Amino acid sequence: MSNALKKKAAAIASILDDLYPETPIPLRHEDAYTLLVAVVLSAQCTDERVNQITPQLFARADNPNDMANLEVDVIREIIKPCGLSPSKSKAIWGLSKILIEKHGGQVPQSFEDLEALPGVGHKTASVVMSQAFGVPAFPVDTHIHRLAARWGLSDGKNVEKTERDLKALFPEASWNKLHLQIIYFGREHCPARGHNPEVCPICSKYGV
Repeated sequence: MSNALKKKAAAIASILDDLYPETPIPLRHEDAYTLLVAVVLSAQCTDERVNQITPQLFARADNPNDMANLEVDVIREIIKPCGLSPSKSKAIWGLSKILIEKHGGQVPQSFEDLEALPGVGHKTASVVMSQAFGVPAFPVDTHIHRLAARWGLSDGKNVEKTERDLKALFPEASWNKLHLQIIYFGREHCPARGHNPEVCPICSKYGV
């Protein structure tokens, strides 16, 4: 990574710190388990929609035991508005069962164990590790992938490459906060469509 690129990254981080000094987690949750379920539901679905659905789901089951005791069809019916409900309901039921059988009903605190759960990929595991357990991680969603390419911080070939590039550019201690700041910024100032780079606080200065 060149010094010029690291300087640009530091300048972008400074703008994000000014705009978003506080970074509340956008998905409503009570603990690591409810966060894990909410993140699984958020695949190809807005956080806003997930937050509308989870109160109803968690009223029925907010822990692995209660969730595993529900019929998959019941879960599917509740989460239908989130999309992909057949696969997500099976994943939520299946991961709940595994948490009981293998992890004493607790969400494991390792990438390897999390990624072995149904419906949990690297991004979901990264969100849980960073937001539930405070472990430095840089979950790259579509917002972050898009903005990293827009700002010339990564070539945008794939999310894995973007994650590696961003981790190399920013101090580890900032990752957990920074990934949320970029998500908030993408929604508010740097959308995929209808974006005006000239008025965007970052693209106007550092866009490519």
